[in-house]
Amino acid sequence: MTRPFPEGFVWGVAAAAYQIEGAVAEGGRGPSIWDTFSHTPGKIANGDNGDVAIDHYHRWEGDLDLIAELGIANYRFSVAWPRVMPDGRTLNPEGLAFYDRLVDGMLARGITPLATLYHWDLPQALDQGPNGGWLARETAERFADYARVVGERLGDRLSAVTTLNEPWCSAYLGYGSGEHAPGLTDNSLCYPVAHHLNLAHGLGVQALRSVLPATTGVSVTLNIHQVVAASEEPADRAAARHADLVANRIWLDPMLRGVYPDELIEQTRHLTDWSFLRDGDTQLIHQPIDFLGVNYYNPARIATAVPGRPTFPGTDRARGVGYGPEVPVTVMGWPIVPSGLTDLLLRLHKDYGVPLQVTENGIATQETLDRSGAPIEIHDTVRIDYLRDHLGAVLDAIAAGADVRGYYEWTLLDNFEWAWGYDKRFGLIHVDLESQERYPKDSAHWYAGVIAANALEG
Repeated sequence: MTRPFPEGFVWGVAAAAYQIEGAVAEGGRGPSIWDTFSHTPGKIANGDNGDVAIDHYHRWEGDLDLIAELGIANYRFSVAWPRVMPDGRTLNPEGLAFYDRLVDGMLARGITPLATLYHWDLPQALDQGPNGGWLARETAERFADYARVVGERLGDRLSAVTTLNEPWCSAYLGYGSGEHAPGLTDNSLCYPVAHHLNLAHGLGVQALRSVLPATTGVSVTLNIHQVVAASEEPADRAAARHADLVANRIWLDPMLRGVYPDELIEQTRHLTDWSFLRDGDTQLIHQPIDFLGVNYYNPARIATAVPGRPTFPGTDRARGVGYGPEVPVTVMGWPIVPSGLTDLLLRLHKDYGVPLQVTENGIATQETLDRSGAPIEIHDTVRIDYLRDHLGAVLDAIAAGADVRGYYEWTLLDNFEWAWGYDKRFGLIHVDLESQERYPKDSAHWYAGVIAANALEG
């Protein structure tokens, strides 16, 4: 059976600067919080770091050639704030010139750029002292300055600019669980950080609108959790509603409705007094966007908290629980539930009525390069199955009325996968980390075929 996608559907791949660029001390780039974090013993699997990553800074032309050869018309990349502003404040012309060349290189190959301004690599210079980084309201103001500079320089050549990528990770994994930079472990910190990230989005949108041409869109990308209760028991259902407030509505409601939910504030007052919320803040956060980027990998099955067991990041009232052996999981341990993507897209369409694009979706595998044959091939059938099922889920959502306008696969190339280092490979293209040679996997050719047909077979 052939299932077509809508005419004009946007097809792309996505990547992030710290995960691929390397060259952390070249071209005037300053250190980021992820440089510091990845060099802290015990924080990253195998002691890995992003110093070299996959050397995209030097190999970008060949990487763009690969995108073009696969017929992928859109590339979601991120700009590294510490490359453009090493201290978070002062322009580095050489760093901005790199992205000038990168964007021009995309256009020369018929690739449409979508830029993300913040994919977690905060300049280390802004994270000094106990109240630095995203704990400081000033960081949101510095982000607006940065957004204006990038928008003014690159905006006329971009399809859209995304302010933030997955601020949930920045707030809850960076300040609550300590799994991400800067590695703090205090749930009470998550809420001022989340608010300042929301402010950064709103101020960033205002700054971008002041310099972007009318043809360039503005968006934000959220990893909205498709929350389901572990049972019909009232305690588990209440825990799931609470997790939805903490994980999802803390972003969605101020950004898209101009208000924080009263229940969120009431249910977290024992962690924070919300004194960081000032009059007029939610109006600043609530800025018009052209589409909402949605990142989805798996749903979150939630039960009520149990003493002595880990809780959902940022809260003491809920915990995540597994699905059981009947639901397969990825090498990350994430359950594979494609229908969760359909449910999520329909919920966002119903509750918020905003155009949607899936800006990340993919699967990690553990692969060994077999050099015994020629040409070298990587038969990643698990990835093909995953992508087929999730693209089917997108089509199901569209058929049910959701306004879904695009899909960006995560990711083009195997790369530095944050706290997991280099073991977990999400790429359509295998990267030999010793030689830095690139080898397209079967999934790359399969995805290229879907794009060429603008349809899903089977």
